[in-house]
Amino acid sequence: MATQANPPPTFIYKIISSATPPDEPLPTALPVSPLDQRSQFIHASTSAQVLGTLNAFFADEPRIYILRIPYARVKQFVKWEDSNGLSKEEACWDASVEGGAGLFPHIYNGLKLGKDEVDEVKIWERNEEGWLAKGWPFGDVDVPK
Repeated sequence: MATQANPPPTFIYKIISSATPPDEPLPTALPVSPLDQRSQFIHASTSAQVLGTLNAFFADEPRIYILRIPYARVKQFVKWEDSNGLSKEEACWDASVEGGAGLFPHIYNGLKLGKDEVDEVKIWERNEEGWLAKGWPFGDVDVPK
């Protein structure tokens, strides 16, 4: 697998549009998003990347579902890549790539994301000013910066 974050995160996050809410209780495998289907991996973000991901891809959504994934549950399937799925070496990556967001945790496990990988699902509401750390639905744990 590609170089991992150092130190590795405690959690990574999958953002889901409020138009496609996850079933409760979570199934063994959630429906795969069109982006993940095209890419053939599950796009995820660290807490430091969540706000950038929200503002880039979910800017107009008033709310989203955010799935918290303990990194230890998926680390053997994670490759750290740019948003297009290129490794640091393939992308000639440096700190300015992705607006400084760094490499993203992409999950390569046959597009399976469900109750075995996810420990908690929350709804997150966008503030009037946009997506901000204020309102982070997981309390004081792993707050985006």
